[in-house]
Formats: sequence, structure tokens, C-alpha cells
Amino acid sequence: MTPATRPAEHAGRWKESLPPERAYKRRAGAAAPAVEQDRAAGGRHRRAVDLGDGRYARASIALKLYRRTRRIRAYLRWSCDGVTRERYVCEVDHLTRGENLAEGWRQARLMGLVTDPPPPEGSTASSQAVRAVMRANRGKDTAPELALRRLLHASGLRYRVDARPVPQVRRRADLVFPGVRVAVFVDGCFWHGCPEHYRPATRNAEFWQEKIEGNRSRDRETNEIFRAAGWSVIRVWEHEAPETAAELVSREVRARRSGSRSSPSLVKGDGR
Repeated sequence: MTPATRPAEHAGRWKESLPPERAYKRRAGAAAPAVEQDRAAGGRHRRAVDLGDGRYARASIALKLYRRTRRIRAYLRWSCDGVTRERYVCEVDHLTRGENLAEGWRQARLMGLVTDPPPPEGSTASSQAVRAVMRANRGKDTAPELALRRLLHASGLRYRVDARPVPQVRRRADLVFPGVRVAVFVDGCFWHGCPEHYRPATRNAEFWQEKIEGNRSRDRETNEIFRAAGWSVIRVWEHEAPETAAELVSREVRARRSGSRSSPSLVKGDGR
């Protein structure tokens, strides 16, 4: 589909009246512009315009309403040497701004106006997409962790975050329930080798295979150490529904609190 050939069912959506403001205008309290653009493009690394000579600019999609024709047009904007550049992309006619921004980015990519820049020199990632996944899976307070914590807190459970279940052992769990000795890990699909979503790297394949296998081995060793110290260990994947993970954790915590499950155990989420 090219910008000039829109599907028939979309053509002329607004014939008698202007498009609603929610189709093109930013609403009060919406995400910051950069966050909004990243979401619509599919990631910050997918917003690059190749300026040549190894230089890239980060672009944005602007939506313009033409009242006389009742049309919304998407334009790609970026800066080059201090000058703002603009390129018409396509007409959009979805009912929400988010959908129209995403359509603008899709068409800009089809036209070859934006690209994924190569990873920085020295990076072990095979592409910017892989690098983005790696960066998103670092550290604590990831989106899956926060979602799980909110649900558990709302259910009345209290816990410690990013703590050592066994003080003398330098290994931390994402959530720790000290009173009942339950340690919870929310494992990232990339770093822990999720069987459903992990895809072997094509660049530096041997390095990454050893890295992921090392993480898996460390996970198994951690499970054994904590269970030997009397802890129950719960592992869920980041892709699992937070409601499912919260139910799993809640059930284990309440069972040990009631004394119906006092022996150490290893509880795994869906697909593990």
C-alpha cells in the first residue's frame, strides 16, 4: 500500500463534518511527545532519518488538519544542521491520534524515509532492535515488575523490592516476602532465554549462546541455594499476564502463611 492508494473502506471517512479532535490533537495529560512518538513508531531506534556520512536525525510525525477538505495529513519532521525539514507522508483517517501516528510511521518506513541506524561501535547487539531489547531488560523496576507489584499491593500483600533473601548470599530477588520466605523473580525473555520469545543472535552467536546459558545455569543454582535455606522460589516470565503472576505469588504466600505449605518449593509460571 502506497501513500496515494488508501483502502476503499477508509476513503473519505469525514465527508460532512470535520474529523474529531481526538483523531489528530494531543489531549491534556497525554504521554510526553517523545514517548508518544516512540510508541507509535515501535521504538526510539525506529525514528531515524539517514543524513548521510554516518549521521542520523531523530524524526517525528506531525498531524495536520486541513479544514477545507476535511483531511488529516501526516508529515515527517526532522532537523538537519539546525534547519527543520519536513516531508509529506500520507493522509490518515483513523479515529484516534495514536492510530494515525502509527499509520504515518508505517507509511514513512515503506517509503524508505526512516531506517534503523546500526548499533554503536563496540556494541555486541546484532541490530538496534536487539540493542533496544537488551537495554529494556536491564536493572530493576521493569514494566512487568511494576505491574505485578501494583496488583500484589492492591491485594493487601507487602514485600521488599530488589533484596537479598539470604543476607550472606550475594543474590537478589525482585520481590521478597521475608516473613514467609518467598522469593519472586520476574525473568526477562531475552536475558533468561525464554523458550517462547528468545531468538538466538545472528551476530556474535557463540558469545550470546554462552551468555544466555550462563544466566540459565545461574538461575538454577540460585533456586537451589534459596530452597536449601528454606525459601520457596517463584519464577515468572516477563511476558506472562501480571494477573496470572499475581495469583501465583498470592497463593504461595498465603499458603505458607497459613502453614499449609511449609517445605521449600520451586513454583514456575506459565510456559516454564
